[in-house]
Amino acid sequence: MADNARAKKLADLIREVVAEKLQRGVKDPRLGTHVTITDTRVTGDLREATVFYTVYGDDEERASAAAGLESAKGVLRSAVGRAAGTKFTPTLTFIADALPENAKTIEDLLDKARASDAQVREASSGATFAGDADPYKKPGEDEAAE
Repeated sequence: MADNARAKKLADLIREVVAEKLQRGVKDPRLGTHVTITDTRVTGDLREATVFYTVYGDDEERASAAAGLESAKGVLRSAVGRAAGTKFTPTLTFIADALPENAKTIEDLLDKARASDAQVREASSGATFAGDADPYKKPGEDEAAE
């Protein structure tokens, strides 16, 4: 349990340090204000850190930001090492977070469902029952019919 808490604490520190360094310390134009650090995970042995990021822009900007993060990896790792004060600074791996794309897909599916619901509502607005309003037989009705 203590190792898990320590890994979580280090992950939070890495996320803050990397975000701060990207905003103020790295002069690479590929890493402008459109790169956002969304999450960080550290292995239990504190040797490897995975940093998730999003890039707001087109595919070209995403590829450019990925290349910029790879080239700035050493500077970012040094900043993490200074801030963490641990014996071993974790290696950093940057992975593009799929969260915005997943959210867009879900939003598109919800829009399709709303449109489908509106079509069904429109088609059924003037509809009536095919038979009687209450199609179930009630006890005693058969005897009255005979």
